[in-house]
Amino acid sequence: MSKKTISDKSAVKGFFRLNVKEDGKVVGDSGWIENQITNYGYETAIVGPVGAIAGSTRVTAFALGTGTVVASNSSALPGELTDATNCRISALTPTAVSSKTLRFVGSLNSNIVTATRAIANIGLFAASAYTSGSCIAGNTYTTSTLATNQTVDATYELRFA
Repeated sequence: MSKKTISDKSAVKGFFRLNVKEDGKVVGDSGWIENQITNYGYETAIVGPVGAIAGSTRVTAFALGTGTVVASNSSALPGELTDATNCRISALTPTAVSSKTLRFVGSLNSNIVTATRAIANIGLFAASAYTSGSCIAGNTYTTSTLATNQTVDATYELRFA
């Protein structure tokens, strides 16, 4: 009798898409971009909830910034926007769009940023307050201008395979 080896490889990858809108029309679209999940993100937002581990957390907000890529050991988004004290976008109720994909959506309304910005990165957070690190994932995209009269719609997916 021979033994058969069972191989079950699991992975999780994050992806995001941003749309900048003016007067309801899309004026900028990042397309789908893969991102970096931080060590904090894996530990507290992916692994922790599965095991009901104390200190585990969940996604509550997005943040936009003007900086560089989020490092794997980072807890902050480089260059995070802080206009009007807090520019974090509340993540709406998460939805399962398939058996292996978790989606978050949210919008940054117009007139939240107080001056035109060259936005270049996004992060997924476990806290809605700017003063809290808790960066779960993030990455850069082609720099886009965000004016005070524009909105940003963000979609973030965690895809399990």
